[in-house]
Amino acid sequence: VQLVESGGGLVQAGGSLRLSCAASGFPFSNYAMGWFRQAPGKEREFVAGITWNGARTVAADPVKGRFTISRDNAKNMVYLQMNSLKPEDTAVYYCAARPAVIPSMTVSEYGYWGQGTQVTVSS
Repeated sequence: VQLVESGGGLVQAGGSLRLSCAASGFPFSNYAMGWFRQAPGKEREFVAGITWNGARTVAADPVKGRFTISRDNAKNMVYLQMNSLKPEDTAVYYCAARPAVIPSMTVSEYGYWGQGTQVTVSS
């Protein structure tokens, strides 16, 4: 099983980034997917989630209206489009897979995790 994130980097406040996560080794279309983030000294927190078929999404309040999660089951990919970035969005971002049709905001309910990609937003 592999989840490999990419697309992180350094961006100025107000800018945009698109994170990608490539999945392999498990039946991707049977899993809900989530994006989480962890800033230094803080707990890992939910960012956004998407159902197994992409029909429904959910986003945490701090990113609602700025971040959009999507997936392509034909390519085993999940994405996080991040717009209007703020310095407080700086964190390592992780994608995760949950063996269920709907996502969860709870870290422990995800069975597979990627290694993370760093996002740094300068003011």
